[in-house]
Amino acid sequence: MTDPASPADTRVPQIITGTYGSPIAERLETIWKTEPGILGWIGSVDHKEIGKRYLVTAMFFLLVGGLEALALRVQLAAANLQVLNPRLYNELFTMHGMTMVFLYALPILSGFSNYLWPLLLGSRDMAFPRLNAFSYWVYLAAGLFMYAGMFFGQMPDAGWFNYTPYSNRHFNPGLGIDIYALGMVFLGISTTVGAINFVVTLLRTKAPGMSINRVPIIIWGTLTASVGNLLAVPAVSLAFLLLWAQRQFGAHYFDPAGGGQPLLWQHLFWMFGHPWVYAIVLPAMGIVSDALPVFCRRPLVGYTPVALSTVATMFIGFGVWVHHMFATGLSTMSLSFFSASSIVIVIPSAVAVFAWLATIFTGRPVFKTPFYYFAGFVFLFTLGGVSGFMTASVPADLQLTDTYFVVAHLHYVLLGINVFPVLGGIVYWFPKMTGKLMDERLGKWSFWILFAGFNIAFFPMHVSGLLGMPRRVYTYPSGMGWELPNLITSAGSFLFALGVLLFLVNLALSLKRGAPAGNNPWDANTLEWSMPSPPPPYNFVCIPELVSRHPLWEDRLQESEARSSLHQGMLLDHGRETIGTTALDSEAEVILKMPGDSVLPFLCTLALSWLFVAALLHQWWLAGAGAVCTLAAGVAWLWPRAALGQTAEAGHG
Repeated sequence: MTDPASPADTRVPQIITGTYGSPIAERLETIWKTEPGILGWIGSVDHKEIGKRYLVTAMFFLLVGGLEALALRVQLAAANLQVLNPRLYNELFTMHGMTMVFLYALPILSGFSNYLWPLLLGSRDMAFPRLNAFSYWVYLAAGLFMYAGMFFGQMPDAGWFNYTPYSNRHFNPGLGIDIYALGMVFLGISTTVGAINFVVTLLRTKAPGMSINRVPIIIWGTLTASVGNLLAVPAVSLAFLLLWAQRQFGAHYFDPAGGGQPLLWQHLFWMFGHPWVYAIVLPAMGIVSDALPVFCRRPLVGYTPVALSTVATMFIGFGVWVHHMFATGLSTMSLSFFSASSIVIVIPSAVAVFAWLATIFTGRPVFKTPFYYFAGFVFLFTLGGVSGFMTASVPADLQLTDTYFVVAHLHYVLLGINVFPVLGGIVYWFPKMTGKLMDERLGKWSFWILFAGFNIAFFPMHVSGLLGMPRRVYTYPSGMGWELPNLITSAGSFLFALGVLLFLVNLALSLKRGAPAGNNPWDANTLEWSMPSPPPPYNFVCIPELVSRHPLWEDRLQESEARSSLHQGMLLDHGRETIGTTALDSEAEVILKMPGDSVLPFLCTLALSWLFVAALLHQWWLAGAGAVCTLAAGVAWLWPRAALGQTAEAGHG
């Protein structure tokens, strides 16, 4: 950090009018571009490339998890089927839940946020570009680690919630649970460093004038999810680490025979698990809150209440985990408190729903494909919320727990409330990422097939649950009244899969021959639509300065006479640089030197992977060597460099 009071260390940025394609833009392109070749690809720290990698990898895991689900639905389509044996069913059931909850739902949203945050905030990159790359590589390595056992017949089979004593070595002696336990600790590293990066990026790298009350709602959603993850992920990492230690070294953390407590696992898991639900919902809600108003041709109704409700949802979310444990024999006082908090959390969620409905009904909706996804999401969000509200009541939950009613609620919340905003967001930002539009006709067909398939698949699960069908069973007898709802559910699952396939066909065709999009095909209002499609490596020729929440709609809204300066601002071209601003009012404070591309995050991930594989196989010397290599890569990565020293900004005018 340089001393702002020292004239030798200060620099007044030049104020320019910057246009894309100018000599200045070409110089910035040279400074920020990723070098060609495999080393350039591996070493890239461009947030847009990392965001796209997250999106592609998470979509791959969505497809894998979907195929696992289809296999389960074939087995359950009729009574007494033997398509899958009990062990394979439990393994696929566990891998499906693990994949969808941990390897798809949050990483896909991290992909959007990594790609969009600097564009939305008026910055050149994330606060820690190399940490951003490291977060992705660790996510990929952890996902491959958790799937490695599939190729050796060693898959976890105790459910994605991994309850003890089912997961104790006495009942589950294979490597499957060990792979899951270490894999979750591994994945937690990616989630934690990514969350730190998002928090610091918002606090430090917003464009001048983008005060905290002007940031888009998706920023609020991802920020809240990131803070929640920083507090919640340690709980589940500790739980899995203790379980692994118990299985390897004979500890008794969850073993009552040795003085342990099986319920400790459930407390640690759900202390993480329920905030995690909001971490994979709030950024998706942010996508809807920012993109839906574009197709209603008006700003979001109730920006401030929606932003505050986003934070309130996560805050209350840390006090509801016990509603997953109402049937475990806890005290009446505990049940009363957590039932009340589980009901109260409906209020901030309802604020967002009414804001979306008011935006639609007071606007002039344009019925493009993204609008269908976002409007469909509002319906699914309401339905999933109602079923969750029902299980917040202790008497109702005691009847519904461990039935397919809870499975229906889970899928409406985790799949419907996540997948529909994600697919709508892909259609919405596809033109910005590629410079091409997706096909409208195919887009609407895929939406209606997905929407119909989703509700045909998962709504009958409510009926199955009310008829008493327990969850986590691989088959069921005839004559229980469960055959018809299960057959409908299985048919709907394949219809939903057809919708996903049609969406992917549209994606592939549009990549190849989509119509040119231009800079702002949706007539949107946020900063990313002010630049070419796709954006250049440096994002902005000059750093914009904002005076409103809707910089591209200022002439239309006439909220004030002041106008944002989008193409005139500070030129930062002494290497890779962006502006550092104050946390709340976003006043320009310092020029931040940004690190260039590097293979060190990738090498650090390889060393860390070596450590985890060696620990899994009890090769302790190799694990120690992996730890040393990880430390060495980290030291090389963090070694101070004069070129990355900060330069204080003296002011400009």
